[in-house]
Amino acid sequence: MEGASAAAISATMKAVNFPATSSIPRTTVSITFASPWPHTKLNMLTFYAPNPNTRFSALSTGRCSTKPNADTNNETDQNSTFESNPYLNTENSSTAISNEAISSSSIPSSSLSRGLVLDLGPVGSWDCKEIGSPVVKRFLSDEEERWYMWYHGVSSGIPCSDSIGLAVSSNGVRWERGKGAVKSSVDVGSVMNCGNDWWAFDTESIFPGEVVIMSSAKVRASSAVYWLYYTGYSSEKVNILANSSGFNVQNPERYCVDDTDSQSSRIGKIFRSLPGLAISQDGRHWARIEGEHHSGALFDVGSEGEWDSLFVASPQVVFHGNGDLRMYYHSFDVENGEFCIGIARSRDGMKWIKLGKIMGGGKSGRFDELGAMNPCVVKNKKDGKYIMAYEGADADGRRSIGLAVSPDGLKDWRRLQNESVLKPAAMDDGWDSKGIGSPCLVEMDGDVDEWRLYYRGLGNGGRSGIGMAVSDGSDITRFRRWTGFQV
Repeated sequence: MEGASAAAISATMKAVNFPATSSIPRTTVSITFASPWPHTKLNMLTFYAPNPNTRFSALSTGRCSTKPNADTNNETDQNSTFESNPYLNTENSSTAISNEAISSSSIPSSSLSRGLVLDLGPVGSWDCKEIGSPVVKRFLSDEEERWYMWYHGVSSGIPCSDSIGLAVSSNGVRWERGKGAVKSSVDVGSVMNCGNDWWAFDTESIFPGEVVIMSSAKVRASSAVYWLYYTGYSSEKVNILANSSGFNVQNPERYCVDDTDSQSSRIGKIFRSLPGLAISQDGRHWARIEGEHHSGALFDVGSEGEWDSLFVASPQVVFHGNGDLRMYYHSFDVENGEFCIGIARSRDGMKWIKLGKIMGGGKSGRFDELGAMNPCVVKNKKDGKYIMAYEGADADGRRSIGLAVSPDGLKDWRRLQNESVLKPAAMDDGWDSKGIGSPCLVEMDGDVDEWRLYYRGLGNGGRSGIGMAVSDGSDITRFRRWTGFQV
């Protein structure tokens, strides 16, 4: 990273003094770094495997022999194996997960639950009311495969009950989750709550946007750090004087609310939201980093009349190269009556410069006529192009998932096709029959291009869940909902 050093990051981490609970401090970090290695640049997206003693061990980018079955005709790849990595430390990898870990294997196997990999939590848990916004990362070693999923959850009947939580998996399908807040570096469950400072931008709600892993080739792997970019919502309401689309815009969007729910007052309203940053050494205990905005956010909404003047939501950060990070986010363009996706750029991941809008609504009658939102951008390992999965809204507000591609990730974004790559389930009683969105793309390693697409699904009564679809071989324009592993 341009101008930032591993020593400075390490010093920042020591100053933060991470707590043992999910009570998150807010820390101001100077962005002027002193470095014993003035020419050292941080590398990002060098993945490290988190283990219980919070040390990070380098991993190979090997291949996994476990392939999900999205079609009964799929065959198991007998030649796929993990590549060896002598530097991996798996000493404590088998430590049992505490905090009443719950497995997702109890999800019923039926056509109505096809694709569902994470349902609502049990009654009384931190995520029993609503879940969504999955951010999924895969870690490979010579001995095992581990998956982390950070996601948004809401509990019942408690004001400001929104949280960000963590679930873990050995295959990306069957997930272990916790009922409450994490207490140790091996726990799963709620890892971050709404901010407590009255002046902050994230007192009302928080949604994960992206988790990026920082490291430096000049220092040992234990100095690697998780950077969580997230959306924070305050209690400040925003009014739209004129909306040409006639669509009922919400921010954040709420799906499952009843008359006794403490969140019922939030329905149909727009709350100001801004992007935030938190850092962690284990992906579980986080410290907020104050940005340049007076509320602690990384940057503000646009000026009156600009396309992002209402709110900034769903920040998703991609590392392009040393000193070049791109943040993709969405807002609602009041003048044009559509959701739009924009981009900002940074040298250090903290100071950002907006570059403008890169994608708006599709043509009349298309699945994304009312716009695009919740972007997830991935750089294709095969050809270097940038692929964006996004949530599109049609004229009736119904949500589907589409794809776009760009040669450099900055401009010239082109929709791959006129139709969505994944639609809501056709069956009325399907768990995701009312809408799907918040996509998260994961490129799998192997001899051919294979992708997993994690997403939020909505069913009857606004019940939410997290699902997974798998690309049809190397064709990323075709996805099928996961139905089980081929034995």
